[in-house]
Amino acid sequence: MPASYAYLGPEGTFTEVALRTLPEAATRELIPYVSVQSALDAVRTGDAEAAFVPIENSVEGGITTTLDELVAGEPLMIYREVLLSITFALLVRPGTKLSDIKTVSAHPAAQPQVRNWLKKNLPDVHWESAASNADAARLVQEGQYDAAFAGEFAAARYGLTALETGIHDAENAQTRFVLVGRPARPAAPTGADKTSVVLWQRDDHPGALRDLLGEFATRGINLMLLQSRPTGAGIGNYCFCIDAEGHISDRRVAEALMGLKRICLQVRFLGSYPRADIKPGEARPTLPGTSDEEFVAAADWVARCQDGRF
Repeated sequence: MPASYAYLGPEGTFTEVALRTLPEAATRELIPYVSVQSALDAVRTGDAEAAFVPIENSVEGGITTTLDELVAGEPLMIYREVLLSITFALLVRPGTKLSDIKTVSAHPAAQPQVRNWLKKNLPDVHWESAASNADAARLVQEGQYDAAFAGEFAAARYGLTALETGIHDAENAQTRFVLVGRPARPAAPTGADKTSVVLWQRDDHPGALRDLLGEFATRGINLMLLQSRPTGAGIGNYCFCIDAEGHISDRRVAEALMGLKRICLQVRFLGSYPRADIKPGEARPTLPGTSDEEFVAAADWVARCQDGRF
């Protein structure tokens, strides 16, 4: 396949900044796409080796556009994740004052992160969503809107001025980005990994979600993300996007996935990959009875019992 990475563009997005932190990005052609969907479709069609897209932020939770694209369509797999601290600048055409601003634009995920700032400083402004924060800056450059919330680094790219900087409602806000490719063998475990899956229930009944979560809980697996997404099959029909600590090669994770495969209508494996929030050696210790060694010892004991050697 082409040695290229697709990403949510245009140039000057937070996505591009996060992508360039990956060492392998220096050896790939980085191609901006107008939407998350088009970037992921480039991987599905073979036009790109991988796509780099936002999937979660610490203020609003999961990026539903990305989650829905991974839930539906031809399967894809997550290989890497990157965390990027996010703070916004208010970008305007040179000479624009705060009192001149009547319209402002940004990606929908930006709005919850600047809502209080807007209420305090621009209470009567009209908000318009854009495909990305950099695209909002481009639209300001073209005169369609008065201001855009984007990274300060995008100002020079689009000939704009940062009227205000350091804008954020929540301290230490972060966005998580993922590198997504076609399904293949996951990378070897590092000891600080994450496994992502999508689960569909067989039917809706009391305790159905508890049954799914119980497969993780009984094996001492901590969940890092649990988000429901509508299946499109009618009101009340949902699938569940889950991030769990551990790697599919870990016995406890593999057994949990086998248990889920037995009780779920469908399980989609989205990958096991290194965590960006901690380094190998910093992961929480496994609970008693959930280490690989203890799983192996228990299986050996059952085998001895079956052979009459207990």
